[in-house]
Order: sequence, then structure tokens, then C-alpha cells
Amino acid sequence: MSKDKMYDPYQGFKQISEMWAGIMNIPTKKDVANVATLSIQAEGKIDILEEQMLKIQENLGALNKDNLVLFQEMVKMVKQIQVEFQKTAHEVTELKRMKNDFQELRKDLVDIKIIQVNLRDVRQELKEIKEAQKKIMKMNNLNEQKTIYSDLEEVKLKLNQLAEIKNEIASIKGLVVKDSSKGKTKEKELVTTV
Repeated sequence: MSKDKMYDPYQGFKQISEMWAGIMNIPTKKDVANVATLSIQAEGKIDILEEQMLKIQENLGALNKDNLVLFQEMVKMVKQIQVEFQKTAHEVTELKRMKNDFQELRKDLVDIKIIQVNLRDVRQELKEIKEAQKKIMKMNNLNEQKTIYSDLEEVKLKLNQLAEIKNEIASIKGLVVKDSSKGKTKEKELVTTV
């Protein structure tokens, strides 16, 4: 049996190293194999993590792009809201101005209505004045007609008086002519007597 067992130096070394391993904590072949396996597994996991990080970075890039697009849209919307707000503020100012204009127009309409009432009263007064003028004109016409009639009557009277005076003058002329022929003889007599 002793022949069966041959001295194996490696075996002895292995036993000593296992002893030292237990005492000194020196890694064995198995430990190195385990570390190598763990290292390979770690490298695989690191590769997977790197791929995931790349995907996350890509997703973050896409997300950042989406966020950038969203942010740009928000900026556009804020600018549009500002423009709309300015338009609304301008419209409110314009509406206030229009309200003031309408109030002034309302006051002017009230004034116009008052003026219309006054004009109606003035028209009525003018109508009454015209009617009074017509009455006065009629009265004046009647008075003028009366005056003309009285003047005509007066003229007629004076014409009659003139006609009478004319007749008297004519009759006096006739007498004078008669007397003048008598008077010539008397004159002759007087002239001779003187």
C-alpha cells in the first residue's frame, strides 16, 4: 500500500496552502475562479447598466427635447397670452372711451330733444304770429280799404265840389261876359265923362 501511495508534492503544497489559506486568508484556485466568475458577471451587469444608462440618456435627451418643445410652446402661449392681454387691455380702454362717447351722445340727445321741444314751441308761436299777422293784414287791408273808400269818397266829394265850383265859375264867366259887354259901354261912358 505504501507503494500505492506515491508522494505527490503538489498534494502537500495544497494542504499547506489550505492551512495557510485558512490562517492567512490567501485565495485559493476556487476563490480565484469564483472571483473570475463574479468579475465576468459584474462586467455583464456593467454592460447591461451601460446600455440602460445609454437608453436613459437617450430617453432623457428625448425627454429634454420634449421638455424643450413643451417649454417653447409654453413660451409661445405666454407671449400669445400677453398679446391677448394687451389687446384686451386696449379693447377695455377703447370700450371705456366709447362708453364716455355714448354718455356724451346721450347728453347731446337729451339736449337735442330739449331743442326739438323748444323748436316745436317756437314753430307754434311762429304759426300763431303768422295767423295774427294774417288777421292784422286783413284788418289792415280792411282799414286800408276803408281808408281808400273814405279817400275815394272824399275825392268824389271834392270832385263834386270842383264840378260845382266849375259850374259856378262858368256861370260867373257867363255873367261876367254879359256884364263885360255892358261894362264896356259903361266904361266908355265913364271914360268919356272923365
